[in-house]
Order: sequence, then structure tokens, then C-alpha cells
Amino acid sequence: MMVKVSGNKGGRVAEYVPLDVRTVKDASGAVIVEAKGDVGTHEAPALRNAVRAAQDLKPSKLVIDLSGVSYMATAGLATLVEAMQVSKKSSVPLVLCGLTERVRAVFELSRLQTVFTIRADVAAAVAG
Repeated sequence: MMVKVSGNKGGRVAEYVPLDVRTVKDASGAVIVEAKGDVGTHEAPALRNAVRAAQDLKPSKLVIDLSGVSYMATAGLATLVEAMQVSKKSSVPLVLCGLTERVRAVFELSRLQTVFTIRADVAAAVAG
């Protein structure tokens, strides 16, 4: 089992959470990619593949739900930046939603919250 050291007080160790990615198409034509677990260097390709497959469906909007993501490394950020570039080229709106406090901090440190459209949850992302 892999573990990573968290920034928690007391030097506690957080357990590795494998990445699970699911894709759902809703009635409005939006495609929602739901990610749960850690998005580290080894997991980012799975997220990338799911996002590419979702983009191949030519959705009216692509929503990436990160509410289940507890950790994101730079490889995960790179995957999302790549998804944004592809979405812009294909004129498909890309919306991220459900950022946990820890993932939001990574976006704020890298200032990527100024580049992406981010909503609180899937309903808000699909609606607006």
C-alpha cells in the first residue's frame, strides 16, 4: 500500500486512496466526469483518458466533478489544463466543481482558479 505524508498536525500519515473515475451524460447533453480518490502522478493518466473519452462524446458542456478528490498533484493539474485547452479548441465549455478545501488550495497557490470556471457542485456547473 502506498501512503503519503499529509500536512496535518501531529505528523499523521494519510492513507492512499485509489482513483475511481466515472462518466455520466445528463439529459441536457452535458457530460459529467466524476473523480474520486487521489490524483497523483500515477493516477493522472486515468483521469486524462476519462476526460478525453468524454470530450470525444462532443458534449454541450464538460463538467469535471472533483468533490471526491482528496489529493491532487501537479500531474492532475496538468491534465485539467490540457482538458481546458482541448475544450477551448472545440468550443465546449469546461466547468470544474466540488473542489475540496485541499484541492482548492492547490488551485489558489497556482492561481489556476482565475483560469478555470469553478462552481460549487454539479447542479451549479450544469446550470451555469
